[in-house]
Amino acid sequence: MVTGPIVTVYGAYGHTGRFVVAELLDRGFVPVLAGRDLGKLRVLAASTPGLDVRHAPVDDPTALDGALDGADAVINCAGPFAATAAPVIRAALRAGIPYADVAAEIEANVDTFRLFAEGARAAGALVVPAMAFYGGLGDLLVTAAMSDWTEADEVRVAYGLDSWHPTPGTRAAGGISRQRRNGRRVRYAGGRLEYRDDEPPTQKWFFPEPLGARDVVAEFTMADVVTVPSHLNIPEVRTYMTVEAATDLSSADTPAPVDVRGRSAQLFIVDVVVRAGAAERCAVAYGQDIYAVSAPLAVEAVHRMLTGRTRAVGVASAGKIFDARNFLRALSPHIRIELDHRPITGRATEGRREVGVAGKE
Repeated sequence: MVTGPIVTVYGAYGHTGRFVVAELLDRGFVPVLAGRDLGKLRVLAASTPGLDVRHAPVDDPTALDGALDGADAVINCAGPFAATAAPVIRAALRAGIPYADVAAEIEANVDTFRLFAEGARAAGALVVPAMAFYGGLGDLLVTAAMSDWTEADEVRVAYGLDSWHPTPGTRAAGGISRQRRNGRRVRYAGGRLEYRDDEPPTQKWFFPEPLGARDVVAEFTMADVVTVPSHLNIPEVRTYMTVEAATDLSSADTPAPVDVRGRSAQLFIVDVVVRAGAAERCAVAYGQDIYAVSAPLAVEAVHRMLTGRTRAVGVASAGKIFDARNFLRALSPHIRIELDHRPITGRATEGRREVGVAGKE
């Protein structure tokens, strides 16, 4: 019997999608299992009996409408989002329900703002892209650190991953992004996205314990360069990645993560430093398994959209549409957050050593 809000999970059988389904069930929602692959949907349904299954090819608007029929919201977990985001958003707009996705693809998120900002705002719709570890969490941390500042000179988001076992979806999305930018890397500087052919520099970053000092790939650009500038006046948004995680991602030999019966052993620290003049404000997040924590991020977002705890309409990033500090506190069972964290003097030290790292997203 249906006892809670109904949420369609598009791409429910994927690695992150299965975490999202489990999180919805834990929180009293009723997931609808939807996606492009009927065989994978049936396998998932066999392990989660009693849930509705709806096959919906992404190029079939009628099938997508059927996948969202009767739902209160939709979470899109099906990458590459360059192919799925626009069709599922259009279906959500037709259904008049909130939409969130877990897209880490820079170009797909740019497309979401560009293609749907005006129409979604006019319709009073709620569309939240990148509501995941990359893009969403960083944006919430930056927004919380900014607090009463209306502008800043730069923000640095350092991802301290002790390893990274990418899913097949992550690899496929990275391949699409590289094709779209003709193999170039991207950074956000001077208030705009820049595409470059040179190798990114490396430097030392002094993470809080337990990571401590680590070599990082600078300008290892993630979805934060879309979400943060979409609502905050910060002309320089720089993201960094530990060299060991970047190497894992670039290697074809790195195995995929374990199944979703439990979180992987991967540990992470997201270390945010916002600077305005000589003043700095910081925020830090600690947790385990970047794919697993995307589920509570996305589900909490849907919960807030369905209960009216939003600050904007249209296409909006997490930090724009939600109360960032309150949202982060709600993640405490999954992620430990330190706000107003005291900066470490000399936290980032520029380096000259270069390292070749493929697959920079």
